[in-house]
Amino acid sequence: MSSHKNEGFTILEILVAITILAFGLLAIATMQGASIKGNARAISISEGVTLAQDRAERIGRLAYDDVTLDDGDGINAGSAGLDDDEANSDEQEGSVKLVPNGRDYNIYWNVAEDWPITNTKTIRLFVVWTERGAQRSVAVDLMKADII
Repeated sequence: MSSHKNEGFTILEILVAITILAFGLLAIATMQGASIKGNARAISISEGVTLAQDRAERIGRLAYDDVTLDDGDGINAGSAGLDDDEANSDEQEGSVKLVPNGRDYNIYWNVAEDWPITNTKTIRLFVVWTERGAQRSVAVDLMKADII
C-alpha cells in the first residue's frame, strides 16, 4: 500500500489568496489617491496662508492714515463689513490678484475703523482661490493702532 503525500496548494487555496491580495492592493491604491489629493489641498492652503501673512505684513507697515486702510464701504459701525469675502469692488476696501505656481489667488481686505477700541483699525484679509471647481479661502486678521 502506497501512501501519497499531499504537497503544495490546491487551486482553491491559491484563488482565495489572490482574492485577499487583490482587495489589499485595491485598498492601498485608494489610500494613495486620497493621500495625493490631501497633499495637494494642503499645499494650496499653505500658499494661501503664506500670501495672507505676506500681505498682512505689508499692510502692517503702512501708516495708520494711509488710503489703503480707509473703511471704503462707508460703514463706520464697528465690525460691519469685515466678513465680505466676495470680489466686489464696491464693498471691498482693497484687493490684489496673484498667480503663484499657476493658480490664481485673489486677496481682499476689509477695514473696520475704531473697532474693537477707539483709534484702532481691524483689517481682515481673505485669500480666495478655486480648487477642483470649489471656492476655497483663508482669512487673517490684524489690528493697527494709531500711535500718538
